[in-house]
Amino acid sequence: MDTAQGGSGRGGGEPGGSRTAEVGPADGGAGEGCIAEGGPGDGPGGVATAGGTAGPASGAGPPTAVLDRPTEPRTGIADRLRGAAVDTRPLAVPAFRRVLIGQGASLVGTMITEVAIPVQIYAMSHSSFYVGVAGLAGFVPIVVFGLYGGAVADRVDRRLLCLWSSLVTWAVTIALLAQTLLGVGSVGLVLALVAVQGAGFAISSSTRGAIIPRIVPPGLVPAANTLSFTVGNVGQVLGPLAAGVLVALPHGFGYAYAADAVLFTMSLYSTFRLPPIKPAGAMARSGLLAVLDGLRFIGGNPVLLMSFGADIAAMVLAMPSALFPQAAAARFHGGIGLLYSSVAIGSVLAGLCSGWIGRVRRQGVALTFAVAGWAAAIALAGFARTLWLAVLLLALAGAADLVSAVYRQTILQTHAPDEMRGRMQGVFTVVVSGGPRLGDLRAGAMAATTTLTVAWSGSALLCIALVVVAALAVRPFWRYDAHRVE
Repeated sequence: MDTAQGGSGRGGGEPGGSRTAEVGPADGGAGEGCIAEGGPGDGPGGVATAGGTAGPASGAGPPTAVLDRPTEPRTGIADRLRGAAVDTRPLAVPAFRRVLIGQGASLVGTMITEVAIPVQIYAMSHSSFYVGVAGLAGFVPIVVFGLYGGAVADRVDRRLLCLWSSLVTWAVTIALLAQTLLGVGSVGLVLALVAVQGAGFAISSSTRGAIIPRIVPPGLVPAANTLSFTVGNVGQVLGPLAAGVLVALPHGFGYAYAADAVLFTMSLYSTFRLPPIKPAGAMARSGLLAVLDGLRFIGGNPVLLMSFGADIAAMVLAMPSALFPQAAAARFHGGIGLLYSSVAIGSVLAGLCSGWIGRVRRQGVALTFAVAGWAAAIALAGFARTLWLAVLLLALAGAADLVSAVYRQTILQTHAPDEMRGRMQGVFTVVVSGGPRLGDLRAGAMAATTTLTVAWSGSALLCIALVVVAALAVRPFWRYDAHRVE
C-alpha cells in the first residue's frame, strides 16, 4: 500500500526558490541529467549522473562524490547499528529535501480525508458494500488518467502539470467540505467527488514519481525512495489518528475536510515553487500511441512485469481497509483511527531501520518475501479478536510493505530511461492506487456476501501462494541482481 507515492496524490513541492540547470554526464560518464541547484545556503550545489561528477552550480558545496560515497566495511556493533539506520544522504540534495518536506505536510491532511470519506459513506449507508464501491469510483479515473497523465508528463514541464492537477484535487476537498456543511447527505455525490479526485491524483502522482531520479544521483535512488515512503507513512500515521479524533466530534466530517484543505493549500504553494523540470531525451509521441509505447516497454521486461503483478496481487487480494469501519463498529467497538494508522506505523518503524535495503542484491527474491510477509500478516490480523493484536499484526504488514514498495519503485526507476519515466510512473500509479481500490471493492463485496473474517483473511492466503509460484516461474525476476543492471 504505497500511499506515500501513490495513495495520497498530493504535495511534493519546494517552499524555496532556486536556480536550476541541466547537468549531463561529466567526464565522459553515462547517465541522465539531474537538476543541479546552487541557491544561497543550499549546501551541496551539484548533482552528478552515473559515471561522472558535476561540480556545484554556484561554486558552493562539496562534490557529489560526498553524497554517493562508497560504504565502508562495518565491523563493530555500533557500526552495524548505524548501517541499519535509515540512509539520510539524499537529504544533502536541497531539491529532494524540499520535495520531502512538501510531501510530508500534505499527506497528513490527505490521510485525514482518506479516513473521513469511507467513514462518512458508512455512516450514511450502514453498508461496507458502498465503502467498496467508493474504491471502484476512484479506480476507473485512476486507470484512465494515470496512463494518460504519465504520457503527458513525458512531453511537458512536469512542475506545471503537477500544479494544475493538484489544483483539481484541492477543489474536490473544498467540495467535500461544502457538501458536509450543507448537510447534503448524498452517497452518490460523495462517490462522484471521489471519481474526480482520482483523476487529479492520477495525473499529479504520475508526474511527481518521475522527478526523484532527476534530482538525486542514481546510487541514492533507493535511499531517496525509502525516505519518501517513510515520510509518507508518518503522514499515514498522524492523519488517521487525527481523523479518528475529528470524525468523532459533532460535525466532525467538516473539521476533517477543513483540515485537509488548509494543509493542501500549503502543499500547493510548495509545488508552485518547484523549478521547471522538463523531460530529457526524445519527446514521447502524443496520446494513445505514447501510452501503448509504455505498456510495450513493460511487456518486454519480465522484471518490471512481475514487480507490478506482485503489487496487484498484494493490493487486490490482501487489502482490508474497506473492512475497517465494520471491524471497528462490530468487532472492536472503536479504534478506527488505530486501524487506519497501524499499517503506516509499521512502515515508519521499518523505514527507521532501513539502511540495509539498498545493499540487497537479489531484489526480486527480497520483493517476493516482502509481499508474502505482507499477506501473511494481513491474514493473521483478520483472525484477531482484540484491537491491540490486530493493530500489531497490521503494523507488521506495514513493515513488509515498506520493503516491497522501495524495491518496486527502485526497480522501476532504474530500468526506465527519463523519456519513459512519466509513462512508467503512470502505470505505477494505476497499480499502487488502483489496486487498493479494486481491493476495497473485493473486500466490500465479500463482506456483504460472506463474513468479515472470510473477506479479510481468505484471499490474503491465496495471495501468498500466487506470488510465490509466479516469482519462481519468472526466472529473470527471481534471479534479478540490482548490482548488475546495465
